[in-house]
Amino acid sequence: MDENKNTLLVTWDFTEMSKNALIHAIKLSRNVNNKIRLVHVIKNGNDHLVKEAEEKLKKEILRIKDQYKITLDSIILEGKLFSAITNYIKDSDINMVIMGTHGIKGIQKYLGSHALKVIIGSAVPFIVVQDKPVNMDRFTDIVFPIDFRSENKEKLRWAIYLGKYFNSKVHLFKAPVADSSLLKKVNINLNFAIRFLIQNNLDYEIHTARTSKNFGREILSFSKEINADLILITTTKHISILDYLFGAPEQYIIDNPSRIPVMCVNPKATFAKMEQFMIGR
Repeated sequence: MDENKNTLLVTWDFTEMSKNALIHAIKLSRNVNNKIRLVHVIKNGNDHLVKEAEEKLKKEILRIKDQYKITLDSIILEGKLFSAITNYIKDSDINMVIMGTHGIKGIQKYLGSHALKVIIGSAVPFIVVQDKPVNMDRFTDIVFPIDFRSENKEKLRWAIYLGKYFNSKVHLFKAPVADSSLLKKVNINLNFAIRFLIQNNLDYEIHTARTSKNFGREILSFSKEINADLILITTTKHISILDYLFGAPEQYIIDNPSRIPVMCVNPKATFAKMEQFMIGR
C-alpha cells in the first residue's frame, strides 16, 4: 500500500449512521495504524453556514476525543456530496472511506442509493456500514464473491490487506456457471485468488452458490449464514443511468437487510501495480 495514504476518511453528517461509521474507523485505525479524518459536506455554503458547521464540528471532535481517547481531524467541503468527496480524495492522503448509510428507502428505490453515487468514481475503496461493528478486534470472516469478470482480481489486494491485519478467513464464494467459457473465467479468477492467499499465509475456504439465478441474493444469504464481518465487492465498471433507476447489482448488497458492512472497490486499469503488494515482496 502507498505509505502516503494513511488516513481513514469518515463521512460525517451528525447522524447516528455517521457515529456508527466512526466506530468502524476506530476499529480499523487501531489495527492498520491510520489516522482518522471526518468530512462534512455543505451543499451551497455561505460564510455563515461554513462558520456554523465549523463550530458544530469542533464540538464533535472534542466530544469524540474525550469519549474514545483518540486524535482525529476534520475538513468541511462545499458542493454536491457525490463530487465533493471524490474530488477531495484524488490528491489527498486518504487510504479508504468509511460511510454510514440509511439503506434504500422511499424515492431512493427509484433514484439509486446515495452511497453508491458517492462511491462510483472514487480512487479509493469505501466501507459502507449500517450498524456499529459487532467485533472491535477482528474481521473474522470476509466474503469474497468470485464470478467471471476480470475486475475480481482488483479487490484481492484489499482482502489480503485486511486479512493480514485482522487475521481473517477469506470465504471465496463462487458463482455457479453452466456456460463453459464463462466457467473457465470463473476458475481462472478462483485460482488466482487462491494462489495469492496461500502466498500471503491467509486462511480461506471455497464455497459455491446454490443457484445462478440471483448471485447477489446468494451472496447475502451465505454472508448471513456464516455471520460475516465484511462483504468485499467490485462496483460496476460502466454504471449508467439505468443502473441508478433500476438498481445496479451491488446496490442491494451495499444496503443489505442483514446490515453487514460492505467494502466497495472501483475497477481500475492498473491492476499490474498491485502484484508487488499481493505477493508480499
